[in-house]
Amino acid sequence: MNKEQLKNYLDEKVEKYNQVEFIESDPIQIPHIFSKKEDIEISGFLAATIAWGNRKMIIRNSNRMMELMDNSPSEFILNHSEKDLKSFTGFVHRTFNSDDLTQFVKSLKNLYQNHGGLEGVFTKHQGEQDLKNAIYELKNTFFEQEGYLQRSTKHISNPLKGSAAKRINMYLRWMVRKDNKGVDFGIWKDISASKLSIPLDVHSGRIARELNMLTRKQNDWKSVAELDTQLRKLDSLDPVKYDFALFGIGVFDDR
Repeated sequence: MNKEQLKNYLDEKVEKYNQVEFIESDPIQIPHIFSKKEDIEISGFLAATIAWGNRKMIIRNSNRMMELMDNSPSEFILNHSEKDLKSFTGFVHRTFNSDDLTQFVKSLKNLYQNHGGLEGVFTKHQGEQDLKNAIYELKNTFFEQEGYLQRSTKHISNPLKGSAAKRINMYLRWMVRKDNKGVDFGIWKDISASKLSIPLDVHSGRIARELNMLTRKQNDWKSVAELDTQLRKLDSLDPVKYDFALFGIGVFDDR
């Protein structure tokens, strides 16, 4: 299909899947529990961090993390004691365990006390065209304190080393993009949705290749950049709305 046909096809799929019903089966339901800005962004970050594997398990374990933080993640992050962290014992989601959760709580506390929180880091380090360097700087800042747990560093991607950073790009879509459909939050006002990158995974990558939008075979940052270029041609102001289309076609469409 030509460019106009492709855009029309994908726009239809965006309209189909960028609906409030999408929340029911997606990890984005976790931050939708909350109304306070800091609770939304912290719970969303933690849910996105473990968003790989079975989606029901992701949601179940994300809810468990919120329970362990008394369903008030921002207050817990800022005011927890060492005794409070002992309640994490036994928590595990695949390779993310209680030690990693403890490290993430400590790192998030540092971010909110000293760096303007998650939004502050991404806003300060955003590039003119994308957020690649901001993701890199988040990882640096997240593990800047002495004595951080080395094993936990693998749970934040580094696009400068080639990672597609799927989970962080998904999280950034949640926080930055305002969709007026009740799905993405759009609570970070100082970052343009035009700078967002596609949360590239096995589903969206497969469909993008079937549609001849992506030639590279690996799902790495070079593929993200290639697909971003194509999506920005279709909508320069809101390119990652097509995540709903590509993911939806790959997971939900009976084709």
